[in-house]
Amino acid sequence: MRVLAAMSGGVDSAVAAARAVDAGHDVTGVHLALNRMPGTLRTGSRGCCTVEDSNDAWRAAEKLGIPFYVWDFSERFKEDVVDDFVAEYAAGRTPNPCLRCNEKIKFAALLEKAMALGFDAVCTGHYANVVTVDGHPQLHRAAEDAKDQSYVLGVLDEQQLNHCLFPLGDTPSKAQIREEAARRGLSVASKPDSHDICFIPDGDTRGWLSERIDLEPGRILDDQGNDLGQHDGALAYTVGQRKGLKIGRPAPDGKPRFVLEIRPKTNEVVVGAKEQLAVRTIRGIRASWAGQPVPAFEQFLAEQPQPAGATSSSIRVEVQVRAHGESLPATAWLESAVDDDAAEPATRVELIIVLDDSLKGVAPGQSAVVYDGTRVLGQAKINTARAGAPADLGSSA
Repeated sequence: MRVLAAMSGGVDSAVAAARAVDAGHDVTGVHLALNRMPGTLRTGSRGCCTVEDSNDAWRAAEKLGIPFYVWDFSERFKEDVVDDFVAEYAAGRTPNPCLRCNEKIKFAALLEKAMALGFDAVCTGHYANVVTVDGHPQLHRAAEDAKDQSYVLGVLDEQQLNHCLFPLGDTPSKAQIREEAARRGLSVASKPDSHDICFIPDGDTRGWLSERIDLEPGRILDDQGNDLGQHDGALAYTVGQRKGLKIGRPAPDGKPRFVLEIRPKTNEVVVGAKEQLAVRTIRGIRASWAGQPVPAFEQFLAEQPQPAGATSSSIRVEVQVRAHGESLPATAWLESAVDDDAAEPATRVELIIVLDDSLKGVAPGQSAVVYDGTRVLGQAKINTARAGAPADLGSSA
């Protein structure tokens, strides 16, 4: 196949490109220039997509003997990832920019351009597997749980999965990737993994947001509505946050307080005990399927439009709500609901997830990715998260 290898400048994408070459593919390397902001050169393991990374990707391509290009996707990145990040915080939600970058940039804009240029697939250094069953692709977890990145790939649809190569998915450990890179003479063999948000390389999300969102002082309340003090801007907080509240006096029981809710319309932050972060029921919007939907979901979608409150058959799944979070057993189904965000009266399909056991710190705006064993079924953006479970499921649901 003609393969376009997305080379970030890190060790994973370099080894993935090398393995694609070894597999006999006609490989071309490309580095995506995503960030034009000054002062974004990498410091240790912070940041990515920098000039330094571009040079590292070029050196790796030279070593592999493959053509190499730099494509400027910075404008698209700003619109689809950075602006979305700001808008989500402005709405009181906590976004996942890495997942959005995969959805909008690496497997939409990049894949679209690759297909237009005659490439058959895009190869990346993500740790995940694509398995073809009865002619249809399925997304599965990587062999190494600690490095599994299927969560941030849960937004990929069937058409995209048909054109993805993840050569690292079956590798048991990251140590083996570094050893392989060293054997191949790749200079990135010992380069640190990138952490934090690439367009906020100093890690100061609050400071970065304050330059882009009008952060007005407001009130900090407890769950009973009692005024506990003033915050510097509700939109810079996230559900589950403990530090930076600056309340000045302890809770009656002396225990720390955590952010329970952000209310952007009233510019209020609600805080409470850690136990109050426990969530059982998640309602997700903008659901998408990684491959074909399971039969129960497929039937529901085929019967649209549904009256408000209609449900499809429920299925047993596991759900993950953070990139490196635990996968927990749950029951899931689809449901029609009134779309309060629509300009005209409308209904929308929501993915309802009821966890067997409570989970703390589930933030609206994050993605809930549902699994059947190692297989990713799909995902939805968390719209609301509540403590209780529907009564008809019973206490053990």
